[in-house]
Order: sequence, then C-alpha cells, then structure tokens
Amino acid sequence: FLIDEFEGNLGGPLGKRASFAVEYQRNMVDNGSISNGFILDPQTLAAMPFNSVLTTPQRFTRINPRVDYQLNQNNTLTVAYDFTHSDIRDGGIGGFSLISQGYHVSYTDQTVQMTETAVLGRNINETRFQYYRTANQTLPNSFSPTLQVLGSFRGGGSQNGQSFDTQNDFELQNYTSMVRSKHTLRFGVRLRGQMDSSITRQNFNATFTFGGGLAPELDSNNQPVLEGSGNPVQTSIKSIERYRRTLLFQQMGDSPAQIRALGGGATQFSLDTGIPNLSESEVDVGVFAGDEWQVRSNVTLDLGFRYETQSYVHDWRDFAPRVAISWAPGGGAGNSRAKTVLRAGFGIFYSRFPLSDIVLAERYNGIIQQQYVVPNPDFFPTIPPTASLAALGYQSSEAVSSRLRAPYVMQSALTLERQLSASTAFAVTYTNSHGVHLYRSEDINAPLPGTYDANVPISGTFPLGHPGPVFLMESSGIYNQNQVVANINARLKQGLSLFGFYVFNHAMSNTDGIDTVPANPYSSAGEYGPAATDVRHRVTFGGSINTKWNLRISPFVIVQSGAPFDITAGSDLYGTTLFNARPGIATDPNKPGVIQTQYGLLDPNPSSGQPILERNYGRGPGQMRVNLRIAKAIGFGSEVGRAAEQRPSVSAGGATAAQASGRGLGGIIGAPKTVHRYNLIVSMSIQNLLNHNNRGPITGDITSPLFGSANRIAGGPNGEGFFETADNRRLEAQIRFTF
Repeated sequence: FLIDEFEGNLGGPLGKRASFAVEYQRNMVDNGSISNGFILDPQTLAAMPFNSVLTTPQRFTRINPRVDYQLNQNNTLTVAYDFTHSDIRDGGIGGFSLISQGYHVSYTDQTVQMTETAVLGRNINETRFQYYRTANQTLPNSFSPTLQVLGSFRGGGSQNGQSFDTQNDFELQNYTSMVRSKHTLRFGVRLRGQMDSSITRQNFNATFTFGGGLAPELDSNNQPVLEGSGNPVQTSIKSIERYRRTLLFQQMGDSPAQIRALGGGATQFSLDTGIPNLSESEVDVGVFAGDEWQVRSNVTLDLGFRYETQSYVHDWRDFAPRVAISWAPGGGAGNSRAKTVLRAGFGIFYSRFPLSDIVLAERYNGIIQQQYVVPNPDFFPTIPPTASLAALGYQSSEAVSSRLRAPYVMQSALTLERQLSASTAFAVTYTNSHGVHLYRSEDINAPLPGTYDANVPISGTFPLGHPGPVFLMESSGIYNQNQVVANINARLKQGLSLFGFYVFNHAMSNTDGIDTVPANPYSSAGEYGPAATDVRHRVTFGGSINTKWNLRISPFVIVQSGAPFDITAGSDLYGTTLFNARPGIATDPNKPGVIQTQYGLLDPNPSSGQPILERNYGRGPGQMRVNLRIAKAIGFGSEVGRAAEQRPSVSAGGATAAQASGRGLGGIIGAPKTVHRYNLIVSMSIQNLLNHNNRGPITGDITSPLFGSANRIAGGPNGEGFFETADNRRLEAQIRFTF
C-alpha cells in the first residue's frame, strides 16, 4: 500500500471588499486488492484455497476556489466552486472476487455554491443556491459471463457492464433568523430537484450461479453411496462441491440429467437485456419554523415544526413537530454559572425516497429492461439465445408500492451535563428511536407455500398467474433503538487535553434497507432481529499533548464489539430467485443435510413449520484500532505575534509558566505554537499502531468453506471513492508549510 498526498491552500484579500481562498488536493494511491476463497485445481479438480494481491492504482484530484464579496454594509455574497475527479483501475477486486472481475471506474463531480447573507439589525436572512453535477463511467476488464460460486469465489467478467451515469442536482434554500425579546425565531424553505440520465448494461454479460444444497453422497470413485433400500444417501454439499461435480461429470461425458442427478449443474442462470438508456427526475420541498424561547434565565424551551413532501411519493402527511427543553438548576441567580444542565427533547424525522431507487424500479419494470432467470439450467457454460430464455425460465421485475410513504423516526432524548471541575466536564445521554414505514422489498409473486419444488424448474403456483418474482418496494419496516452515550472531556493542564466516550447500543429491526427481502415470502418469523447497526459496545478515547519543543502527540483509540451478520442456507428454498433463505434450527442430528456449526445444529432444508434462525443471528468479532499522530512545528522568519506570547513568564513562585503547567509530567508540557511568519510542520500518522487484524464482513452462507470467518480485512470507501482495504498498520508521513 502506497499513498502520496499533496495539499495546499492559498488565500488573501481582493481589494477592500473581497477576499479569496483556493484549496488543492492530489492523492495517488496504490492499494492492495486482496482476494481469498476456494477454487478448483485445474488438473485434479480438487477444491483448494487461494489468495491473490493485485495493486490497484487510484488517483484523486480536487480544487476548491472561493470568493467572499461584501456587497454593502449589510449584505455579503459568497461564491464557491468545487471540482473533484477520481480514477480507479482494477476496481471491484477483493474478497471472493478474482482479478478477472476488475473494472475501470472514473467519476467527475462539480459543485457551484452561492450564498447571500443579509444582516438587518437583529434579523439575518440567508439565501443559498447549489448546483451539483456528477458523471460516472464504468468499463469492465472482461465482458465474459460472470461465474458465481457462492461463498467460494466469483470469477469471469464483472456484472457491472459498460455504464455511464450523469446526475444534475439543484437546491435552493432561504433561512431567516429574528430576535424578539426572549424569543429567537427561525423559519425557512428548501426546494430540491434531481435529474438522472444513465446508460446501464448491468448483467448484460449473463451470470451462472452455483449454490449448495442436498445431493447424493459420493464415494472415492465419485459414485453414489446407497442406503440399504438402494436409494442414494443424501448429504449437504457446499457450492464449490456442486461446481466440482459439474466439471467432473461433464468431462466424463455424462448428460445434463445425469449430472443433475449426481448433485452437479448450475443452480441459476440470469441475463439482463433491453434498453440501457433511462432518464428520471425528482423534486422535493420542505418548510420549517422554530422558536427558541428563554422562559427564564436558566430555562430554555425550543419549539419547532417541519413539513416535507416529494413528487414521486404521493404522501402528504409528512408533518414533523419537535420540542426540546433545557434546565440549569441553580443557574441564573446572582449571575452564577450552573454546574448541571438537564436537557430533554422529542422530534420526528423523515427520510425521502431516493432517486436511485426510482431509477431502479423504472429500469427493471419488465418493459425498459428484462431480467431473465433460469433455475437449474442444463446448458452451462453455453449462453442460449435471448429469444429462448422466456421459454426456459421467467422474468424478474421491480415495482413500487402504490401505498409507499416516507419513513420516519420518532426520537426521544434525555441528557445530563455536569461540570466536574473547572477543566473537566461529563455528560450522559439516553436516546430512544422508533422508526416506522422503513423501506424494504417483498416478492409478491412467490410460489404459494407447498407448491414449489427446488428440483423442478418453474414449479409452483404463482399468485399473479404467471411465473417470475415481482419485487415490490414498500414501506413496511420497523426499527427500535435504545442508546446510552457517556462522554468526558478534560483539559488537565495547558497543552494537555483528554477525551473519551462510551456507547451502549441495542437496535432491532426487520429491515436494513430497500434491498432487504424476507427470507420466507409467506412468513415473518425471524425477520425482526438485530439491525445492522446493532454494535452493542463502543469505547473511544484520545487526547493531545503539546510539548514545549513544539511537538504535539495525539493518540486515538477505538474499541468496539462485533457487528451482526445474517446466516443463510446457501440455496433458493422458496422460488424467489434469491439466496437469502435462512436455515432451520435442527433437533434431529440424523436428518439428511443437517450441519453442525458454532451456532448449533442447522438445517439448510427446513421443513414446513420448523423454526428458523432470526435475521442477523450471527455476531462477528470485535474490532480495535490504536492510532497515533506526532507533529513537530518548526518556526522561522520574523515574528508576527507579540513577543511575550513566546517568552517565558515568571509566576509568583519563581517558576516559568511552562514549568508550572508541566509539574507532574516532567516539565515537558508547554505551548506548541510559534509566532514566526513561516512554519514547517512535519508529522507522522500511524493507523492501527498495534497492527490488530480487524476482520471484514463475515461469511454467513453455511454451505461456504469459509462460513463464520472473513476473507478480507475491514475497510471501505474513504469518502473519495477509494477502497483502502489495506487496513492494518499504516504509516503516513506529512510535511506542511504555512506562511
């Protein structure tokens, strides 16, 4: 992993009424894309682990000029422009994805912001306008079909296909603040418009998927093991074993039917086709008003109200009242400063239906593009003509519920703040959040219970009268969270500050977003479980030590418990074309296919009425990061501040201020600032100082050879589109020159 960063800023006056500032940033990252999983030996077809590391070049450029201009005594205009460009080659590699899955992606973002501020006595009016444009382009390295062996590897070409996407967003805001006696009134309006024009060829190259499931047990000669009755002994096989049997028996010349009978053959084939071009737009508006009322010198009451609506969702009920109160017992009397403050509040907060999901629903409505799915195809690795797919399988489509409404969270909070000493403050907050109408999806055309046979393609009785899943985006999700946050801040001495906080969090839900689909389309059992945000414990602490040698030492430590993950059966049990079905809780160890795991005896083929695991039942390992930053400031040139700021002063006891503040720490604590015109700051940032192996997402497929473990380390996009998956110990040296 290698990263080079160049940053700079320049600013100053432009005459008597204007000033400017320019920031520039250039990042050049050579990241290590690490792939791990299981593949087949080309000669023996034996399953074997693999790992590979490929250098992924990533480049990022940003320039941000800004001008502030005073129109007159009361009005100021600010204009800013932001340009960013990112280019990533061989993206999409890592985890189970092989090098062939790579693609080249680039994006260019441009933002224009204008703000006009008017100060009229005790009134302030601010008008803001923003235009945001982003253009993305993706080009896969290979256009060959995708080969997906669940929980083992992902090869062939990338499903992304060649795609282009351009978004234009507009936002206009106007806010006003007015001070009237004991009231501070605020009100305003926001109008947003979004337009998306895209060309997407997602899965136009086709995908073959291999999953696990029940199959005949084979002996050392790859022949079925028979029971006393002469029937093959059934066992649970992993996806990589199904893929192995497919290649092996194809080489032996067996027919597709024979291969299928011996536990081989692809589990699913999918191909998208149709019109790649699509344009959609969306508009939303919001208004708000609030009153901060100083009821008494030590009591403040905040009353607020917000209303929002959007064009795509026909929901006109998005009223959001909010109220908060703060009380400082003992404060205000005789101008005394209270050491304790109590705060309480309640509010309703809405979320909008994103344009990306509107595009998804319109694109895959069965007319613009067609998603063909063939269960248990017998033509691997050949891709049949598109015209024949309708007879071999069925179409999958997306739709938006006519009863969709905006989700909202009702949040209550209670805070106690306490000044422990002149330099130390403590606070503890309890928050309860209850979310309703959250987004999720559901297959409303899944085969009726008891009519679907996983071994028979296109089997089952379909409610809509035709085969094929119809994934309906709806707002039927719920979310409940209880959270306690305790934090402390202390400035113990001049140049020494410490902080820390602890979070206890318990979050339950039946959805983690619009892509959440119930495992069993006709049962909600187990859907309400730990939310993806249910990280129970998190501790963060750090500080800053400034020495008299202009050396600053800043440690930062994060420790948290594990996040939940979903445990799946590795096969499509209900005819939804998805592999999100969860295993049953087994009580009979002799039942064919039952798997012993660290979570107990699990059945990948649960019977009707058998209890199944709840969603996100698994729990990953905890994580820990110890970061450290050391910075040295070197000043030179003429002094621009008061000389007294740098020279030692003598206290009443005869010691200098630096010596007095450093007692108990060997006299090293002091002020790091220099008063020189030129400053050179040399620093070293050490990420994950202890080189603790923080594992990434846990594999939840019980038919995967890596079930319950991770095949990559933690890490994700860094906010600039880069995937910094080299998340173990990392050293970054920086040099900064200011004048």
